[in-house]
Amino acid sequence: MHLAYPAVLAALLFCVGLYGVLARRNAILVLMSVELMLNAVNLNLVAFDVWLRDTLHSGQALTLFTIAISAAEIGIGLAIVLAVYRNRGTSDIDRLRDTAETDDAEKLPDTAETDSADTDADGTEPPPGRADEKTGKTKKAEATT
Repeated sequence: MHLAYPAVLAALLFCVGLYGVLARRNAILVLMSVELMLNAVNLNLVAFDVWLRDTLHSGQALTLFTIAISAAEIGIGLAIVLAVYRNRGTSDIDRLRDTAETDDAEKLPDTAETDSADTDADGTEPPPGRADEKTGKTKKAEATT
């Protein structure tokens, strides 16, 4: 058996999987593309095992480990995708970037409304361009809770 046929087929499968990972926006299609890439690697492992006539069949044994790892990966990946879909209502990868935590304290304005707590020790109000340190810390503490 020529090694070129399965090697070319595995290369084509890997390229299709790589295109699917890079071009798709749906998380389930990305997971399917990763599985396609892993199957291309499995095909190469078995083809080289047969071509080298390994008596221990180490390529086939490694293929079994790869299949087990890919089954665990797809199980965990689908669980994550389903949890995100239930919370967000979409499995679009571009919208998953919104799940990152943002610091709400950065969104608060620098100046606070004037009330009795915004006055300095001498009874004067701080300049409008400078926020009071105590008020800023309080707002940051409130925003993080």
